Amino acid sequence: MAKNYYQILGVGKSASEEEIKKAYRKLAHKYHPDKHGGDEKKFKEINEAYQVLSNSEKRERYDQYGSADPFSGFAGGEPFAGGWDFGNFGGFGAQNYSDLGDLGDILDDFFEGLGVKPKRRTYQRGSDIEVLLEITLEEAFRGTAKEIKVRTYVRCAKCEGKGAEAGTTFTACAVCGGQGEIREQKKTFFGSFSQVKSCATCRGTGQIPEKPCTSCGGHGRVQGDARVKIDILPGIPNNQVIKVQGKGEAGERGTREGDLYVRVRILPHNIFARREDNLIVRHELNLIELLLGKKVGVPTLGGGKVLVEIPPHFNLKEDLKIPGEGMPHFGSFGRGDLMVNFIVKSPKKLGPKAKKFLEELGDNLSY
Repeated sequence: MAKNYYQILGVGKSASEEEIKKAYRKLAHKYHPDKHGGDEKKFKEINEAYQVLSNSEKRERYDQYGSADPFSGFAGGEPFAGGWDFGNFGGFGAQNYSDLGDLGDILDDFFEGLGVKPKRRTYQRGSDIEVLLEITLEEAFRGTAKEIKVRTYVRCAKCEGKGAEAGTTFTACAVCGGQGEIREQKKTFFGSFSQVKSCATCRGTGQIPEKPCTSCGGHGRVQGDARVKIDILPGIPNNQVIKVQGKGEAGERGTREGDLYVRVRILPHNIFARREDNLIVRHELNLIELLLGKKVGVPTLGGGKVLVEIPPHFNLKEDLKIPGEGMPHFGSFGRGDLMVNFIVKSPKKLGPKAKKFLEELGDNLSY
């Protein structure tokens, strides 16, 4: 018969999270085994009830099926007692598989409940690393490939990351008894509580090398230089971060590597400035070119020049837009524009004939 968790905590079925927490604290303090008159069995029962009712997902399953077990709603009743109808999933529905959460965690809990010890989870992977890569504006324009050197932990070549000398075996960790985790007691205002932590001696594996690798000392990794090739696409924005999976710090004893994050910084250019996908260039324009309406050769970041004609009545305080001569659009087709900022230069000195010519010219100009 299913336990009535609400009755155990002494609250109603419509109790709020705060009411459930308050009732649990009161009862846990009263029945804690370390207290005089405490009751270990009752305390475990109270703790079990709180673990279900304080979790919104577990509480919803408990209210619906009378149990917080994720498999309790499957058709067929008791496990293996009459078969399960996998076409229905007892009300979950095929479209709601996401409600099952992490299936690996659920299966571990389920088989552990049947007395089958699930596979131990090892310690975490290696740490992620972030590095800075500086490139020129030309490299950002064309795209490039760079090889960078990162000083970090790399997998030990001698033991191939296992942490043990070749031909040797592993023994169970004496500290955690081969479990990979240890239980610590912590005292709080509400009493003593247990906390499970990864064993620091075996680093969560439950095993100790019979003969640790002399190169890495049993860690499976050593300090070294990792060389990583980075492909940079044309038009990459400044401060763009590129993720390279599995190229970060190596994990201990064969666990997977972390990830490498490369932040790309584009160095300032002595001619061109960048505004998103547009480029801005300053170009000197002499008075004769302007008056005669000659085409002007404007440099481009690609290395060439583009000839442009200044439109009549053009306001030289504004930028002249040359479409399609800017930066490539990052990750897509097309390019931005080149914006030309003209600087008009007047002659250093005019002779008498030149002055007279310009005076006559001014009398004949129309605006």
